[in-house]
Amino acid sequence: MLNNLPILSLIAFSPLLGVLILLFVRGERGNLVKTIGIATTLIPLILAAWLYVDYNYQGDPLQYKEQLSWIKVPLNHEGIQQLTSYFFEFKYSLAVDGLSLPLVFLTALVSTMAALASVYIKKRWKTFYILFLLLETGMFGVFMSQDLFLFFLFFEITLIPMFFLIGIWGYMNREQAANRFLIYNGLGSAIMLIAFLILVSTAGFSQVQSQTEAIVYYSGDIHTIAHNLLQNPSAYVNQEGTPFFMSGTMRWTVFIMLLVAFGIKLPIFPFHTWMLKVHTEAPPSVVMIHSGILLKMGAYGLIRFGILFFPAEAKQWAWMLALLGVINIVYGAILAIVQKDFKLVLAYSSISHMGIVLLGLAAFNITGLQGAVFQLISHGLISALMFLLVGIIFERTETTILDRLGGLATAVPFISGILLIAGMASLGLPGLSGFISEFLAFLGLFETHKVYAIVGTLGIILAAVYVLRGVLNITFGPLDQRLQAQGMRDARLIEAIPMITLVAFILLLGIFPSVLSQPLQQTIGSFDQLIQSVAGKIGG
Repeated sequence: MLNNLPILSLIAFSPLLGVLILLFVRGERGNLVKTIGIATTLIPLILAAWLYVDYNYQGDPLQYKEQLSWIKVPLNHEGIQQLTSYFFEFKYSLAVDGLSLPLVFLTALVSTMAALASVYIKKRWKTFYILFLLLETGMFGVFMSQDLFLFFLFFEITLIPMFFLIGIWGYMNREQAANRFLIYNGLGSAIMLIAFLILVSTAGFSQVQSQTEAIVYYSGDIHTIAHNLLQNPSAYVNQEGTPFFMSGTMRWTVFIMLLVAFGIKLPIFPFHTWMLKVHTEAPPSVVMIHSGILLKMGAYGLIRFGILFFPAEAKQWAWMLALLGVINIVYGAILAIVQKDFKLVLAYSSISHMGIVLLGLAAFNITGLQGAVFQLISHGLISALMFLLVGIIFERTETTILDRLGGLATAVPFISGILLIAGMASLGLPGLSGFISEFLAFLGLFETHKVYAIVGTLGIILAAVYVLRGVLNITFGPLDQRLQAQGMRDARLIEAIPMITLVAFILLLGIFPSVLSQPLQQTIGSFDQLIQSVAGKIGG
């Protein structure tokens, strides 16, 4: 139904319509600016929901393809066998499969909820929403891109708006947090770009035979590179006679570069310190985007480019991924327990929960991969809800220090009830989204790395400790006299809408996991064939 429409381009660039409109609106008209900013995010949300419903679960996993040649540069290489014409081609190529489709919808959903939460922004509303919508376009492009350089372009688009969103609208140490964000992510981007250049120059070729000559194109097309890497894993010349220079050492080098580049974004210990600053200094609505979506870009890149380009290397290093996952889980959980600031509790909780994603990937089987993707979506919903609540609580109490909070269940029962649901989802209560993702990830890992799985379950136990400690400190006990004197209002409609919406999706995914597993099945099935073939080549 949607194949005749450029639906992916509409989703990716519809936020720019809001940017265009805001350029002609006076910044002093705060209510109008906020209305336009929020309303614009509804367009990609509606389109993404339509896309999710229209996706054909029985067809080709890669659907809604949009492709055109964008930049074509001739390369003057002569004398290599019979080939006389070489070109570098930069393609505008978009598509979604069962892996990217849920992340596109998650991006649209969390962006709209974060736009609603941004009503607390108190200055420069026009600039804020322009940067916010630019950031949304970049995030959509990352999950839809089918070309390495297009992916890199959208990836970089997310950095600049996020830098300013943190540095202008954050808290006291916002500039330090913004600078650290840019330095770490810029370093990761530089490593990623070098890895991409190596991939394009060694495995990004495709050959077209004309009547008079053979034409070789070098591009960043993901599927061309994957085909060359997987069909010719150790060859220096492919079947058509085109030179192929990806040696075994180079394969390992590029794999490690991708692991580091996307590990910084995920983040993997010890590349996590920048993320703590962002979670504590950025405004809550921006952290909703950062924790709910941007961290997932690291895991997505690791799956799409690290594991699927280099499955043999990934399988041989599965133990390392499992070890890093266990470290993330236990380290994050232990430090979350001792934090006094609820924002830091959630920051270390994110580190711990991202470790579960690594465990699912390290399992290197269908169950584990499903658990990893489920965890990406589940944590995106839960963390967005948690930081939405942080913003709402801070707006009323002007603090997130646990010792200064307490007794909110009496003063704001609806907000406290939603906080309890979010906490239960975070610790993996059955019936909520956190349970199914953790169950699948650990079940998959137990089949291949029992010791790591057993040690990793310690993180689940510790999660109950830090979540209950934080939630109970905030909701129960005596209400602070200062808060009692000033009085507090329970959730307003504009606050209740995103809270109820996120809770609804957390419940939906927990009760009906098939909503997510259906689009995943085709893509994960193709991953399984790749895994089995690689397992056979390297002895299982």
